[in-house]
Amino acid sequence: TCLSKGDGFHYPPCHMLNLSGFRILIDCPLDLLAITIFSPVPCDVGIEAYGQNDQSSIQKKQKLERQMTPDDLVSAEPWYKTVKTLHLWEVSLIDIVLISNPMGLLGLPFLTQNPRFCAKIYMTEATAKIGQLMMEDLVSMHMEFRRLHGPEDSSFPWWTKNLDGEQVPSVLKNLVFGENGDDLGSWMRLYSLDDVKNCMKKVQDVKFAEEVCYNGTLIIKALSSGLDIGACNWLINGPNGSLSYVSDSIFVSHHSKNFDFHGLKGTDVMIYSGFSCLQSAEMTDSDCISTISENNDERLTASLLDNEESLGELEKLAFVCLCAAESADAGGSTLITITRVGIVLQLLELMSNSIESSSLKVPIFVISSVAEELLAYANTIPEWLCEQRQEKLISGEPSFDHLKFIKDKKIHLFPAIHSPNLITSWQEPCIVFAPHWSLRLGPSVQLLQHWRGDPKSLLVLEDGISSGLGLLPFRPIAMKILQCSFLSGIRLQKFPTLLSLLKPKIVLVPDVVNQRINLSTVKTKSILSYSENKMLSVGRIAENADVEIMAELATKLSWKKLRQRENFGIARLKGDFVMENGKHRLVSGLDQEGSSGKTRSLRHWGTVAPETLLDALMKMSVIGSIEHRRGENGAEGKSIIYITNPSGGMIETSEMGTAITTDDETVASKIFQAIDGILDGI
Repeated sequence: TCLSKGDGFHYPPCHMLNLSGFRILIDCPLDLLAITIFSPVPCDVGIEAYGQNDQSSIQKKQKLERQMTPDDLVSAEPWYKTVKTLHLWEVSLIDIVLISNPMGLLGLPFLTQNPRFCAKIYMTEATAKIGQLMMEDLVSMHMEFRRLHGPEDSSFPWWTKNLDGEQVPSVLKNLVFGENGDDLGSWMRLYSLDDVKNCMKKVQDVKFAEEVCYNGTLIIKALSSGLDIGACNWLINGPNGSLSYVSDSIFVSHHSKNFDFHGLKGTDVMIYSGFSCLQSAEMTDSDCISTISENNDERLTASLLDNEESLGELEKLAFVCLCAAESADAGGSTLITITRVGIVLQLLELMSNSIESSSLKVPIFVISSVAEELLAYANTIPEWLCEQRQEKLISGEPSFDHLKFIKDKKIHLFPAIHSPNLITSWQEPCIVFAPHWSLRLGPSVQLLQHWRGDPKSLLVLEDGISSGLGLLPFRPIAMKILQCSFLSGIRLQKFPTLLSLLKPKIVLVPDVVNQRINLSTVKTKSILSYSENKMLSVGRIAENADVEIMAELATKLSWKKLRQRENFGIARLKGDFVMENGKHRLVSGLDQEGSSGKTRSLRHWGTVAPETLLDALMKMSVIGSIEHRRGENGAEGKSIIYITNPSGGMIETSEMGTAITTDDETVASKIFQAIDGILDGI
């Protein structure tokens, strides 16, 4: 079941799987875009001037709905929107939680603080560390908001009552109540630092490609997705087959480990959860056909690893640096609210190198409660970095150059905007990296208020936040605005190529993706589309499960060749049938039977022909005769063999079975031997 399709990098999808009897939750994010309904500043700031701007263009827009003003925003302590129906889940029924990237971790404390939660949580060690720092920073910014505006102790979001009227803009209504009006229960008060620490105590972190076994049944492995440092896709192997979960991925990255798609080849079921591909251009049938015709694995791999996309990303980063330099040259400052770890690390590196090679003397400030720890950690996880940065570390250099610039005091780190050392070190123009990208929390709010009237200054936003709603509390704004769209998933045009290379038997694709792309030429058993909050059942792929037999046990077996099946043997044994490391296994431990080959068969199968049985008995000096009796309406009835010598007896055979009646143990033993010689048995 797709519980939430998400909304790009900052709000990844969330799925619930039922696999081999275990319930698996994949990702538990927060919809942080929804907190843009709250006002970060007193509501009288800028309202009057805002109403006087762009009046002509506003009148040309829709006249049915009035223009939003900062007064429409909620002036209250922010609440946070979780995955829809999270509050309705019975958390005790969740067995496993898999977290694909740090953004998918932000909502997990809401689950783990429930005393009935007992699931096993897996994520990469990089995701665990970065995600924990992000949650701690979010709590820190929220607490700062409470200090500035005062806490509210209401256990119910009272402000929702004011957003249900006809005059309320539809944008706000949709964010609060959802399109169908059933999102109200998704709003929760933010967790505490203690909740974060207790959540992380329940986490088992895994290394790259490390196999972990759950309950002896499922083998779980994390493989790099290339999206960001520590982000991964999941491979799950179990007794009923294999499943791969492919989230938003990037084939070639200049900071994190590339998308490891080779480890996902040939799975029984592949779930594709990437919705970011919808941001790319429409795909034509000719694109799909030309891609699939390249059926050579080497060619397919080469087309996926084309570095055109990654070079385009570098050009975007270089353009951001150029714009920041131009603003500084004109006497303006730059505020960068991007919080994607990999993008921030690359921008810090590029900007520092650019300033060092120029005549500009512009300080770079990073203001965050976790900045120092996060930047130091980035140089300690080589297994999750790209090859170029791994090689730098091997050669004795830091993976990222920001450590050098911090040491040379060209990059300055401060935990808060009111830090005494920041106040004494402050100078303008400057370049500032500050959260939060929503423009509702953190130092970005104060800095944006400070610079919003300066036309020489620059604001750098990441794509995903609506510049209209996001900047609403700060209008009128004279700053230059640069909104960047960085690669956050597999482009639609490359998806058929990926499927042709991975060759899964069954593919599950979001319905909105399936509507945008032609997958009819992809060679796979079945392509199924799934929808949000609708359960999709997938049948078992393997008809028969494989069983492993220990070598020690196999050598003790006495194989009996069957008469009715050529080249087929059977043996009887004593042992234990166990589930171990995701596989059915037969293990020894008890003495084996039948090693002499003379053990009496306990079970037979097949049909006994009366004439054949009587011939076998006569060879053993047992004399008798056959009587055939017809059933009703001429149907086949039963046959009876009457034993007359050496003593009396009767053998009755029919479709229902064979019955033997005699008082002589010797005759009974000979009859059994004759049947054992005719039928296959064990």
